[in-house]
Amino acid sequence: MTVLTAADQVPADAVLLDVRWQLGRTDGREQYRAGHLPGAVFVDLETELAAPGSPAEGRHPLPSVQALQSAARRWGLEDGSRVVVYDAAGGLAAARAWWVLRWAGLTDVSILDGGLAAWRGPLEQGEVVPRPGSVTLTGGALPVLGPDEAAALAAGDGVLLDARAGERYRGEHEPVDPRAGHVPGAVSAPTAENLDADGRFRTAAVLTERFAALGVAPGTTVGVYCGSGVTAAHQVAALAEAGIEAALWPGSWSQWSADPDRPVATGPAPHDAR
Repeated sequence: MTVLTAADQVPADAVLLDVRWQLGRTDGREQYRAGHLPGAVFVDLETELAAPGSPAEGRHPLPSVQALQSAARRWGLEDGSRVVVYDAAGGLAAARAWWVLRWAGLTDVSILDGGLAAWRGPLEQGEVVPRPGSVTLTGGALPVLGPDEAAALAAGDGVLLDARAGERYRGEHEPVDPRAGHVPGAVSAPTAENLDADGRFRTAAVLTERFAALGVAPGTTVGVYCGSGVTAAHQVAALAEAGIEAALWPGSWSQWSADPDRPVATGPAPHDAR
């Protein structure tokens, strides 16, 4: 599975998608307009890479294939397009676009390793409006979990990785969701630890060692969640770099924590339920 493209290896014919988004911020488009890779099209994660949120489905449910296809055509995508996605945060948001487009059936999609900071060429200001494309998307090309399947993995059918920061996993801090803690049995695996000090993905060898220490190796049945299925996509990308296929749980903690019948665990241990 194609995951990464180095900044000096971006194909000349690639469609560049700028996916600047951070939890609690709404100025991604303004950041994009101030300076982006030449020709890059802004993608709104909230409205184009997700359906409207709800307690039942989580904060960032997957968009419908029809809605995503309409957005992808606005971005200028064609069948067979090469796509490179990036952000200014080590790919933590851009990976959502990588995963969603791969799930939707595109095969040549990669993340700009290191994001905007790794780019050494000139930047362009303003808005890029490409000629509309005619891409056809399908959906279902990558594995997806629901809450019951995630619970089964955490209970021993495989490994369920929690990609949020450690303090959210332990229940010490919860900035947005109804309850603090984690799915009982889930293993803490903060997404930020996939990156080196320069915001690039760690090498495949290092990632392989990291996931092996968490009980995940090639052939392991593994699922990933985060707060709302955004940074979990980054974890799926890192696992793919290590040669491990993983399923994404789009509803993630925002879906689980909104259901009062779902148990919650706190603390550093996977099974400390309450």
